[in-house]
Amino acid sequence: MPLWLDLLRTPMAAPESRQLRRMRFTWQGLCVATALCIGFFPGVQRMAGHIAPCAAAALLLLTGLYSWLYLAKKQAADAAVLGKGEEGT
Repeated sequence: MPLWLDLLRTPMAAPESRQLRRMRFTWQGLCVATALCIGFFPGVQRMAGHIAPCAAAALLLLTGLYSWLYLAKKQAADAAVLGKGEEGT
């Protein structure tokens, strides 16, 4: 069997649960909100005034923490389903 076909048949990740799906959508929303906030910061600063830098910093922090949480849960779900356990890390 060719390598590409063998890799295609090999599961690469665990099936996504409802909780992980919700977390993924939340994470993607936070990433988009962060990108928009930073990309359009002058406009955000005009609208929000002196609160804008604190809001942008809070959004960056929240996105970073949520990314860590989501990726840890996703890694644990993948390891549990694919049977890798802790010996691979």
